[in-house]
Amino acid sequence: MYNIPFLNSELFVWVILPILIFAAKVIDVTFGTIRIIFISKGEKFLAPLFGFFEIIVWLFAIGQIMQNLTNLTYYFAYAVGFATGNFVGMYIEEKMAMGALVIRIITNKDASNLIEAIKLKNYGLTVVDAQGATGDVKIIYTVIKRKNVGDVVEMIKQFNPKAFFSIEEVRLAREGIFPTANNKFGLFGSFRFNRTGK
Repeated sequence: MYNIPFLNSELFVWVILPILIFAAKVIDVTFGTIRIIFISKGEKFLAPLFGFFEIIVWLFAIGQIMQNLTNLTYYFAYAVGFATGNFVGMYIEEKMAMGALVIRIITNKDASNLIEAIKLKNYGLTVVDAQGATGDVKIIYTVIKRKNVGDVVEMIKQFNPKAFFSIEEVRLAREGIFPTANNKFGLFGSFRFNRTGK
């Protein structure tokens, strides 16, 4: 491979380099997942930054394979790294819990207890009287931080377990009412939510 004894050793060729290819692919795919998240959230500076490091790592991994096309160990390390990177990327995305979600709740049952419970937790909401297929219904809208989705879903299950609800991504939310977070600004200070003084 190179005129350096260690780089031509069996240990490097069959153990160390496959591990490096595996690790590089895990990092590459993980960075790619985070980059896509930032693109969807409109982060114009962080997305290109992660894209830069993603392609650097990818070039290293693919470069090693192209130099050793007959070594199936490198292909295997690359494939396993890709699969693991997807898992790690999804795990990090879940833990980051970035951005906002809108929860739309439709119920024909009295929703006063659910509405009060949501208010007590300091979530903003909008309630609309509407007409459904079987009669009068109430539609409750609330925009929440993604990390709080479990809390709101639990309240729905507790007070209106048969209510229909849907959850959708929100690219931008401003001037809303949100519970005070322990982590003031979140990862990289992104996705800051403004609370009204009303």
